[in-house]
Amino acid sequence: MRRGTKFATAGGSLVALALLAGSMAVSQPPPTGPDNAETPMVPVGLVAFDSCADALTELRAAATASVGPYGLAEDWGLKAAAIGGAESMARTFAGAPGDAAGQDAGTDYSTTNNHEAGADEPDLVKTDGRRIVTVTGGVLRVVDPVSRRVTGRLDLADGREELRWQEHRLLLLGDHALVLGEDPPRPADALRSIRRPGGTRLLLIDLAGRPLVLGTYRIQGSTVDARLTGDTARVVVRAPARLEFPLASEGTDQVRTERNRKVIARAGVEAWLPEYEWTAGPERHTGRVGCDRLSRPDRMTGAATLTVLSFDLTSDRLGDGDPVAVAADADTVYGTATSLYLAGQRPTPITGLPRWRPSPAEPITDIYQFDTAAPGRPRFLGTGSVPGRLINQYALSEWAGHLRVATTSGEFRDDGSTSESAVRVLRHDDGALVPVGMVGGLGRGERIYSVRYLGPVAYVVTFRQTDPLYALNLADPAAPRVTGELKITGYSAYLHPLPGERLLGVGQEADRQGRTKGVQVSLFDVRDPGQPDRLDQWHLPGGWSHAEHDPHAFLYRPDTGLVALPVDAGVRLLRVSDDTISEIGEVTHPAGNDSGRRQWGQPVRRSLVVGDVLWTVSEAGLRATDPASARSLAWIAAT
Repeated sequence: MRRGTKFATAGGSLVALALLAGSMAVSQPPPTGPDNAETPMVPVGLVAFDSCADALTELRAAATASVGPYGLAEDWGLKAAAIGGAESMARTFAGAPGDAAGQDAGTDYSTTNNHEAGADEPDLVKTDGRRIVTVTGGVLRVVDPVSRRVTGRLDLADGREELRWQEHRLLLLGDHALVLGEDPPRPADALRSIRRPGGTRLLLIDLAGRPLVLGTYRIQGSTVDARLTGDTARVVVRAPARLEFPLASEGTDQVRTERNRKVIARAGVEAWLPEYEWTAGPERHTGRVGCDRLSRPDRMTGAATLTVLSFDLTSDRLGDGDPVAVAADADTVYGTATSLYLAGQRPTPITGLPRWRPSPAEPITDIYQFDTAAPGRPRFLGTGSVPGRLINQYALSEWAGHLRVATTSGEFRDDGSTSESAVRVLRHDDGALVPVGMVGGLGRGERIYSVRYLGPVAYVVTFRQTDPLYALNLADPAAPRVTGELKITGYSAYLHPLPGERLLGVGQEADRQGRTKGVQVSLFDVRDPGQPDRLDQWHLPGGWSHAEHDPHAFLYRPDTGLVALPVDAGVRLLRVSDDTISEIGEVTHPAGNDSGRRQWGQPVRRSLVVGDVLWTVSEAGLRATDPASARSLAWIAAT
């Protein structure tokens, strides 16, 4: 018997407003015929629980049905985008070809290389032109770009060495910074009645004078990602169900599974509801996400809970985060100025297969959409599903009232015989993301390496031995189509739009057998969607760029054509003209010694521009450089 209340809209009562109304679309396998027509996905409801007792009953039932001898049907393929988990979170902007929105045209400083204008993303360094803020070695530093000296310093490690080398990311609004990190759990002590939760650790910092911690927030689970729209920061946290299964060392698979089911039968609802605490000065508050804030899709495994927290960064306190939770899983966050999407591969039951072997089931990606146009707690809009796997958030794009999704389906094997990719167009309709069109058959035997949507046009790179760059026309949502294709060796793992209807691709060169040969930057002419062409190429044999997996590391300035690209431990400065790529020089940071007295360079992680000065950031410090000549102007050590 199905319990709970099914809502048709997200209005009405507190529960309906907060949680969650709408429906979910169940996908069908990709088509095999030539007409690209898919069997319509059937919408089903998203359910808010009537009580904690009902929530516990259904969560136990879902977990019992999906548990196997090795534990819950957790997504062994999901990579929760914890702090620094950049591979699943590529970023930059998506606008019309030649649009410089988000690329700081007309400003005298660069901002984070965000995916969408109006949705700022956390990064290792932030600047507002007046100051540069970064956290390295557990210490927040504020640098004055004019005097080129440190004007503020704050130790965030709280005396804990395990936090000293943790990677932190930042959101910056006015004189406030929100620092995102991870926090190992602490045991209960004589002053605390509960075990202090571990997982996500947030700090609100006042930068008006000497940097000062205004408040903290801790919640069980790992940070997937965050977005800042207007004054509201929304942080997405993924918390696996806290069920301690015995080691699977004795007995048959059936015996181990039954043993795990007994653990689930004894669990309380707190195993699925994250615990949190927040502070403001001397105040300390604790709580747990309430059952009235929890909802579930029609199909769930009981393996994890997603929580969306909302914080007003103009306030001097974080508060309780006004949480909204879904009994679901995701590893990808895509945000616009008005929407937030959570997406992830649907977990499949683990039976007798070893954990390292892929499931034979066809992968399905579930997507949850929230309305973030208004300040504060987001309003749930709807959910849907598509066959296949996402490469990262760039596989998603909201445009003209539709969501475009690029996925790879089938098993990607050495012989490349069963995989193919597709782009599907979904429309929000009464709480469901329903399909309206698709184009498939992309890169048969290959998988997607990068996607870029530019208004009604999309570019998709697939690869196994050669790199087909597909150009797609998505102007008619019901009839998307391929308009052109360019085959070259190697691949682009990141595509960046340039003025003049050009694309810059960052990836790897490869031979005709698909063996990579070092980092390459390709300049594409896409003025004719039927005949994309490569105008020029820069290649460094044996090199690798962090921007291949984390485009936050990529910097482009349309006013000068400057490209700052991390390559190995340094940054290569390139200049892109109308049809050529030239190298300016290289920026490196001081080398240190390991225990064997071998020289090693601190890898440069980020680049930014303030005025006419290029700043590069590593764990060792910051360097100011003349971007026209690569000449060093100043060095600020991270002491």
